[in-house]
Amino acid sequence: MSYTIQNAIAPVEGGYTSVDVHIEGNHIAAIAPQLDPIGTLVDGRDKLLLPGFVNAHTHSSEMWQRGLIPPRPLELWLAELHDFSPVDPEHIYLSALGTAVETLLSGGTTVVDHLVLIPGQEKESIAAAVRAYREVGIRAFIGPLIQDQSLAAGVPSGGHKIEHDPYFWSTEEVLELMRSTVEQFHQPDKGINIMVAPTGMQLCSDALFEGCIELSDRHNLCRHTHLLETKAQQMLAYEKYGCTAVEHLKHLGYLSPRTSLAHCVWLNDHDISILAETQSTVVHNPLSNLRLGSGIAPILKYRQAGVNVTFGCDGSASNDSQDLLEAIKIGTILHNVTDMDYQHWITPRQAVEMAALGGATGVGMADQMGSLTVGKKADLVLYDLKRLSLLPRTDPIGLLVLGRPIAVHTVWVNGKAVVTDGTVTTIDVPQLQQTLFDKSEWQANRRSPSMEDLEMRYRTVMGLPILSNP
Repeated sequence: MSYTIQNAIAPVEGGYTSVDVHIEGNHIAAIAPQLDPIGTLVDGRDKLLLPGFVNAHTHSSEMWQRGLIPPRPLELWLAELHDFSPVDPEHIYLSALGTAVETLLSGGTTVVDHLVLIPGQEKESIAAAVRAYREVGIRAFIGPLIQDQSLAAGVPSGGHKIEHDPYFWSTEEVLELMRSTVEQFHQPDKGINIMVAPTGMQLCSDALFEGCIELSDRHNLCRHTHLLETKAQQMLAYEKYGCTAVEHLKHLGYLSPRTSLAHCVWLNDHDISILAETQSTVVHNPLSNLRLGSGIAPILKYRQAGVNVTFGCDGSASNDSQDLLEAIKIGTILHNVTDMDYQHWITPRQAVEMAALGGATGVGMADQMGSLTVGKKADLVLYDLKRLSLLPRTDPIGLLVLGRPIAVHTVWVNGKAVVTDGTVTTIDVPQLQQTLFDKSEWQANRRSPSMEDLEMRYRTVMGLPILSNP
């Protein structure tokens, strides 16, 4: 199908210009003023045209615990999350639908889903997410969240010898799951990409990382993982490896231009130089880092060192939203308090480039999307500049990034219009809302046995006072 976007406002060096855009098939065919119209005409007057953003790290199934887990550090938060994870693939399907819709309506055309799998129903979990993303029409990179060590192994020992229960799958069984997943579901031409995505060094053996590297190289897959989200993970890396986690991942060969790393809060200057050298991407998740008390990632240092940085929402139980524009705003202005030199601060235009081209770079598609360039994929978003949150008229991108806009008008993914006049056209969103309501219930003050079992050890290792009545 063909479209002509007429008289849209597009950013250029030093300002903005009015352009027409031809979309033919799945790509941008022309960008110029006053093009001869072809196909369906779209009125771009008083609308800002930008490339689609990438929600570069999330966990869709966490939607079922949105707003529920009280303030806790990651290690204890994870224990409660695992106690109450979905056990029905239909829930995985519904939460992936919701994640896709919220991403689209906040300017994202691509989602990276570090997908939590239901034990015993791993393939069904992946199939459910694939079905959801295909139905909505968003571009998806699905990284099944895999590990080969038990949850308790993710907390430092504090110098004590601790025996952990074995994980219920062997390393080879996990890798075989990934091999069959790639064969069955990896279909980039249909917008579904499988990634290798071990959860992180804290719960994964070297053998698992090495198996993922081999699979990535064989099928040209992107790589993803959590990296040094918390102080406890920094301590654990030294216990396991005698060096930093970044140094160890470089030694294994996991870092590469196809690798994206979520969080990256607790890195030193040498670690940062390694990320620049290996051309790895940092995915900044400012909201979850704040909510879980993980810290403020040194994003300005990354940028000064030449590391590619982009944004992610993280999951809906640690954010608790999939509003990508909110993550971009917080991730842009948060760092003004970390460096007195305002010349290093992130401008709104830089933030937009990080979210679009930076995100495309992180998933190995910078040559195919992420900018308004003839020949690239038509992953595009029109924002209505007459919405109250974007008025009065000043700087359109400044209003979009620094405000609190609800202004998405039209979204194309791979040349297909999936949002029109602010409404997702591919699925029945009101029905999705009703189903999510019907399949959930109001709740609070639940008990998490796993969290309670882990809490005393965590407080001891982290040097916190022991609670007399936890």
